[in-house]
Amino acid sequence: MQRSVFAVLLAGVAVGVAQAATFKLTLLVPADDPRLERSRTERAYLGHPGGPAADGLQVALKEAKFELEAAGAALTLETVPVANAAAAKDAALKAEKGGAAVVLSDLPGDWMLAAADAIKLPVLNLGDASDRLREQDCRPRLLHLLPSERMRTDALAQTLAATRWGQVLLLTGPTPLDAQRSATAQASIKRYGLKLVAAKPFKLSADPRERDLANLKLLTGTAGNAAYDVVWVVDSDGEFARTLPYRTSLPRPVVGDAGLTALAWSAQFERFGAPQVSRRFTKATGRPMTAHDWAAWMAGKALVTAATEVPKGPASAFAKALTELDFDGSKGTPMGFRAWDGQLRQPMLLTDGQGVVAMAPVEGVLHPKNNLDTLGSDAPEKLCKAARP
Repeated sequence: MQRSVFAVLLAGVAVGVAQAATFKLTLLVPADDPRLERSRTERAYLGHPGGPAADGLQVALKEAKFELEAAGAALTLETVPVANAAAAKDAALKAEKGGAAVVLSDLPGDWMLAAADAIKLPVLNLGDASDRLREQDCRPRLLHLLPSERMRTDALAQTLAATRWGQVLLLTGPTPLDAQRSATAQASIKRYGLKLVAAKPFKLSADPRERDLANLKLLTGTAGNAAYDVVWVVDSDGEFARTLPYRTSLPRPVVGDAGLTALAWSAQFERFGAPQVSRRFTKATGRPMTAHDWAAWMAGKALVTAATEVPKGPASAFAKALTELDFDGSKGTPMGFRAWDGQLRQPMLLTDGQGVVAMAPVEGVLHPKNNLDTLGSDAPEKLCKAARP
């Protein structure tokens, strides 16, 4: 009798597994990613990736194993390295033809757009913070897990305004990306009523004629500068910025790409179940969880939530659930994708790499509908012209 009951239970489990819907996920990553060179990851620059995006996704899917089994759904992940925009397009088309439900991207912006334009699947952006992907180059099925650059600068500007550090000296690096990010920082400085007292370029160079462009005392000295409360540094490479704290001519705090930085995540965050998330990630990967890792982990959480909401599919219902549901990311509030630009609205953490100093939106900064929308471009600005289907 016991054997018969056991056989029936096994048969029931087998039927449940057989009927489980499987949602295929394809992750596109750069081949030979320069961001993950050993010389860069060892320095652990704030705001830079610490390892492959697949790590965060795999941790999230492993955590949800029993939840998915209970719902009768499954998620499978394939990682595909690509070398350029054309290869990204081909890989996305292959994934769509192979039955993928979602394409995830840790690619540069132009490569990601090539992939997104070639398919009709949702594309989840895990690693590019460019505002243009949320504004003039937005796409209706392109969703962003990593905060935009404007969200980061708005979080910093809110924090400076709240602490009454209103006089800003801005130092900007030599690359085109630095120039774009500096313009974004200046927009946030203006939005939150700070004063830009001076803006100066810097450059790390072996040319003796350019040595003054890397002289910290000259760049931050009082000669030629109005009094300032804080030094805001924009350095996409990170090498100059890490030398700036505690070496300014005046005893002033540093923010931006060193000192106090606005990020999606910090391994030192100690609220809302965050320590448990960071510990699970570190146990699985052997390294601290960065903001990029959190974005990948959060993508996994969102995909799991959508799969358990519509465990039998079809893919269109899965995509709809992904864009309409709210998700828990261990940051103290439900988070969902904005309808006007596909950005995941979320709190930002202000950290110096040793601990979390504050969160944004800061207390007192209000919005008519959702205070999280004080970070980044808002709906009335109409910067994204692509309507969500």
